[in-house]
Amino acid sequence: MAVVVSLEGEREKRADSLDVLLGLVKDELERVNRTIVERMHSPVALIPQLASHIIAAGGKRLRPMLTLASAKMCGYREGERSVKLAACVEFIHTATLLHDDVVDESDLRRGRESANAVWGNKASVLVGDFLFSRSFELMVEDGSLSVLAILSRASSVIAEGEVLQLITANDTGTSEASYLEVIRAKTAALFAAACRVGGVVAARPMAEELALDSYGLNLGIAFQLVDDVLDYSAKQAVLGKAVGDDFREGKITLPVILAYLRGDEEERAFWRRTLEDLDQGEGDLDRAIGLMTRHACLSDTVDRARHYGAMARDALGIFKPGPEKQALLDIVDFCIERAY
Repeated sequence: MAVVVSLEGEREKRADSLDVLLGLVKDELERVNRTIVERMHSPVALIPQLASHIIAAGGKRLRPMLTLASAKMCGYREGERSVKLAACVEFIHTATLLHDDVVDESDLRRGRESANAVWGNKASVLVGDFLFSRSFELMVEDGSLSVLAILSRASSVIAEGEVLQLITANDTGTSEASYLEVIRAKTAALFAAACRVGGVVAARPMAEELALDSYGLNLGIAFQLVDDVLDYSAKQAVLGKAVGDDFREGKITLPVILAYLRGDEEERAFWRRTLEDLDQGEGDLDRAIGLMTRHACLSDTVDRARHYGAMARDALGIFKPGPEKQALLDIVDFCIERAY
């Protein structure tokens, strides 16, 4: 059994919002993709081969698009700084995906075999390290100490988030506050940095930099909370992942935390058996989804995502109206209510 979470709004309009954002940065994004291909080059053949595998697996390039759109909203129209930094952001993101799949022992990534399933864990980790290194080369080439500080700090925070998630893995006693700390670091930090550097390249005041940081941070939290919901939704199949991957891996996400807190002792024993002990049998995933549905855990997680989405929108209030600002506002709805 898998449930389709009802998400209000006009789905067609939400899908269009991503196309609008893409249209605003299309030329720059094409240059980002060319930069990525160029910077993946290495005389060690396995490196571009493996890196190309995960990059070619798809993805909407949302993070680099946020960098490009933020820079344009702030008045940066000419030059290659935003392009190179958007490529830097995508390298950081791709490196974390490679490392994540190793840690999670994932066999699929966006519907294709994961890199670690094809080439093994060692190669995936090392190529992830290579991509991190490439990202730092791009930071240094930019020449801005502010950019270097923002993106290097984001890289450190992401690593801290990964370790924190490892510490809390399979622990049904994890609090909502602790989980939010994990996703702030693991997911939202890169969203925040991706947006903020757009303000840096446009030489905007610190207040605007911090507003972009807040927008990205809150958008990233909302994005991850919706991912938590999608793992227990029939829509997950469209992402190329089986429904319940998080459950099978014993991941403690917000819907699980809420179900555990709202359940009786018998239900809590079920969660401890299936997620802490990873003692899972036929019908356990269906029961997990049923408990989440009974206690409104999935819909409440979406409501929390909406809350962070509202804060993301508010953060853009200091910027003048324009097509880039409107696209960034609209992309909040896409991230929260996406139906893929």
